[in-house]
Amino acid sequence: MRRVLKELGFENVYVVPEQEKPDGNFPTVAYPNPESPKAFELALKLAKEKDADIVLATDPDADRLGVYCKDTKSGEYVTFTGNMSGMLIAEYILRERTSTNTMPENPALVETIVTTDMAKAIAKAYGVTLIEVLTGFKYIGEQIKWFEETGNHNYVFGLEESYGCLAGTYARDKDACVAVMMLCEVASWYKAKNMTLWDAMLQMYEKYGYYKEGLETMTLKGKDGAKQINNMMTKMRENPPKELAGLKVLAVRDYKEDTRKDLSTGEMTKTGLPSSNVLYYELSNNSWCCVRPSGTEPKIKFYFGVVGENLQDGEAKLNALNRAMLEYAEGGK
Repeated sequence: MRRVLKELGFENVYVVPEQEKPDGNFPTVAYPNPESPKAFELALKLAKEKDADIVLATDPDADRLGVYCKDTKSGEYVTFTGNMSGMLIAEYILRERTSTNTMPENPALVETIVTTDMAKAIAKAYGVTLIEVLTGFKYIGEQIKWFEETGNHNYVFGLEESYGCLAGTYARDKDACVAVMMLCEVASWYKAKNMTLWDAMLQMYEKYGYYKEGLETMTLKGKDGAKQINNMMTKMRENPPKELAGLKVLAVRDYKEDTRKDLSTGEMTKTGLPSSNVLYYELSNNSWCCVRPSGTEPKIKFYFGVVGENLQDGEAKLNALNRAMLEYAEGGK
């Protein structure tokens, strides 16, 4: 990270002294995960001392990036989700490539099915094809390979909600080094306009809509837990809800069966993606939720997305959808 920032000309870069030397035991944090606010405690303390604009943390293998940005109005540091930082980078790349006439022919932006729908709005605004893939960055990497083999599209950016993105085609996985590089360039561009990344994010909400996303994880250990998860998936598959938190269920995608059922007409079409034990509910008001068992842990994961009238409305809608979906799912235990 420091080498990349130095080569770009960033001079006011500070590393938390207690975390500067590599130590596989990670003694300064309970869990070295940039998605966790606790991982930022020492960094935020240093940021306040230095009056830093942004605070960045990667995970140990440097593929995911967590971000905080100073809100100049309140003086506090605001946390960014992977969706938020990914959208800032995505729009910056599309906007600058468009304005400098360096956008390739047939450009494509690739995201996973549980990533923010703001990506669809941004891609549409710049005339870029948006391609959705299953959860897991390997599927984004696979698209790059297919683009190269077929020549159908040119990859411009890819991201997933779990704090990972990739600009460029030199790799087939998410890369926090390039994410840091891009985000610092974005921050520098906005700073020249007397704006912070938080100001830029608010501007994007105003332009595209107040997209809010959430994730809820249910841990069910042991043989009984695995059975409960299977039962929940089966019952949700067989008895889809008609509405959730006042939002009408418009269609259900079952990626295991490769089907999309329109609930108003009963029409069945294919999802067009590989078989995976995932259920996805398309809801009214551009909202959605998705459920899938973890492939590596005794967990079942619920993803949510809404669009609010403002930040508070988005948060309220997200919380309501979260509660409704969990109640519905737990009825299937």
